[in-house]
Amino acid sequence: MNREIIDINDYTVLLEEASSDNKLIDSCFFDEPVIAIAFYGAGDVGLNVKFDRKMEEFHHTKGMVLSFYADDKVEFEHHVSRLKPLQCLVIATTIRNVDKLPNGEGQFLEKFLHQLIHPKDHYVEGPVFTMSPEMFLLVEQFFSNTYEGEIKMMFYKSHIAALLSHYFGQFAKQKNTTLNTSLLKKINLAQEVLLSDIENPPSLTELAQRIGTNTNTLKIEFKAQFGVPVFKYLQNQRLQKAYNLIKNEQKSIQEAAWAVGYDSLGSFSNAFEKKFGYRPSLV
Repeated sequence: MNREIIDINDYTVLLEEASSDNKLIDSCFFDEPVIAIAFYGAGDVGLNVKFDRKMEEFHHTKGMVLSFYADDKVEFEHHVSRLKPLQCLVIATTIRNVDKLPNGEGQFLEKFLHQLIHPKDHYVEGPVFTMSPEMFLLVEQFFSNTYEGEIKMMFYKSHIAALLSHYFGQFAKQKNTTLNTSLLKKINLAQEVLLSDIENPPSLTELAQRIGTNTNTLKIEFKAQFGVPVFKYLQNQRLQKAYNLIKNEQKSIQEAAWAVGYDSLGSFSNAFEKKFGYRPSLV
């Protein structure tokens, strides 16, 4: 477990990384009430948020952005394993510091995350969505930078400003000043349903019924959330899983193809080459 805490202006920035050959549970609490935005990077760690005998579960966190208010009664529990490492960047502040934030960020918090600044429970969840490619790249750079001392702090300050600009810009693109969090939860549920059984996924109609919407809304909102159509997303996840099975678990090409739902080895090899640029035999 690598954990770094940095105080920048009136923000506290938390960088966490962890992986383990065995299953590991990492618990985190905040010492005082915070408003925070968590950016989950390349890992796909499981997350449970526990508070007041309630629990929110997130099974697939890669690329997720989670905004929240939490006091010291809330536990954030990460379930880490070899295939589900933790890579998380949290930008947090307190309600009393909102008006002191630079670059007008306090007014953006008030405008877009009003429910977090005026909480009504120990834990209040704001919008949950998937990072844009620009945000994802910035988060990766936090974990790969090798600067030290004052240059490192300069790097952090500039990249936090850029990351928050993209974050609030995501909201500004919306027709309304707030995102439809109910619909976002349905779309994220659709993602979980797909990833829970990628070799035998439901049809588009079945998936829409399971999350409580219609196929047209599912197609439009899923692409808006994840950048690709539903079954293109599914194919990408299948091929990524197959790649990991071949490279990390020494599965044969046939075994990997079957494990992710391909009956035809030729179709699998063609799709694999189209995504990665080379045949699976070269992994």
